[in-house]
Amino acid sequence: MNDFVPVTPSDAAAWTTAPTGESTKYRRGVLGVATGSAAYPGAAVLGVDAAVHTGVGMVRYVGPDRATDHVLSRRPEAVAGVGRVQAWLVGSGISAASLDDLDDTTAEAFRRASDDGVPVVVDAGAIPLVDLGPLAVLTPHAGELAKLLRVDRDEVEGDPRGSALRAAERTGSVVLLKGADTHVVTPDGSVRLVASSATPWLAAAGAGDVLGGVLGALVATRAGSAAVGPEELAHLAAAAAVVHGTAARRASGGGPFPMTALVAALPGVVRDLVTTGDATA
Repeated sequence: MNDFVPVTPSDAAAWTTAPTGESTKYRRGVLGVATGSAAYPGAAVLGVDAAVHTGVGMVRYVGPDRATDHVLSRRPEAVAGVGRVQAWLVGSGISAASLDDLDDTTAEAFRRASDDGVPVVVDAGAIPLVDLGPLAVLTPHAGELAKLLRVDRDEVEGDPRGSALRAAERTGSVVLLKGADTHVVTPDGSVRLVASSATPWLAAAGAGDVLGGVLGALVATRAGSAAVGPEELAHLAAAAAVVHGTAARRASGGGPFPMTALVAALPGVVRDLVTTGDATA
């Protein structure tokens, strides 16, 4: 299966939405975020921080008190509580078999994510907790996808393209399979994209949390001004992978880096994409 189309920074630029003179915080997109937990508040902090640095108009964070306190301490411009949104980001830092295993606040956010009829970026931990379908983007790594497909991880790593296609067909959702090369496919397989802009130093805790925030922001900003379906979600997912990978290379400079440095590099990448139509590491 060699028919995956490489995605370049110039391709990503077409899916990066810049504000105009008519923009407001609502027209720039509002992202609902239900991530993190009392045990893992850092996942919430990184996702919200990444979304803000990518340029969304507003973030509404919904989660347990400990995670909310950490989020607002880091990003006081975030708004705590549910409300109208253009997209949801759910699941990072959460591990539960059912909604009954979640705190009441997070469970209610997951119900809203299923019922609002807007695009939803779904970390692998939330796959059993929200309604999947053509407006969902799943973001598993190889081990998580192997669990979803009920195969060995080696099988996914040996055939990431075929595995992503099978997962998209099975779930009816867009799939972004994380890895050295990130593969993105629509449920019908009509859009098949691959992004290869990352650095091996990106294989570290928190990287997926940041990617979720980047993708959630890109989806919310696009949904704030245009219709978004599976094809658009796939292109936005691939663009997020490029933004994420390019920012990682800038943060790295050839060596290790913390996730906060990756987040700090995001605005420069977005700036370059919207002003020059390209971005290099």
